[in-house]
Amino acid sequence: MLQQYKKIMVAVDGSAEAELAFKKAVNVAMRNNGELLLAHVIDTRSFQTVSSFDGMLAEQATEMAKETLAGYKENAKKAGLNNVTTVIEYGSPKQIIAKEIPEDNSVDLIMLGATGLNAVERLFIGSVSEYVIRNAACDVLVVRTDLENNLPEKKKN
Repeated sequence: MLQQYKKIMVAVDGSAEAELAFKKAVNVAMRNNGELLLAHVIDTRSFQTVSSFDGMLAEQATEMAKETLAGYKENAKKAGLNNVTTVIEYGSPKQIIAKEIPEDNSVDLIMLGATGLNAVERLFIGSVSEYVIRNAACDVLVVRTDLENNLPEKKKN
């Protein structure tokens, strides 16, 4: 019997890496007749220096996340996928993407883009994808290529 993924979660943040993961996640969900869960985590650590998680910044971040998720959801539906849900969480993206959202939503496959960090950032904070691979209780697919399996072009500085 073939492995079927019924609930595919893709972590999206508007980055080029997340876009690649999203496109492949739509295809995986359609092939498996599964549900696509679009997840966005607002990293509250970035607000800690601003008067203890300023409410105005939180609202702006939430509105931007809602707009981002709505765009992804619309694109998934245009591609023919009707079973699409969204979730916005607050906290450490590593922990929430690896454990909390998958456990709360019975996710059986997590898809995410390869890290967008440079070598120094990875050394000090580690990448979300690396943490998720090591700690998730379900299958994880890190997407590096587009739908034709081509690597994205590197941006020139």
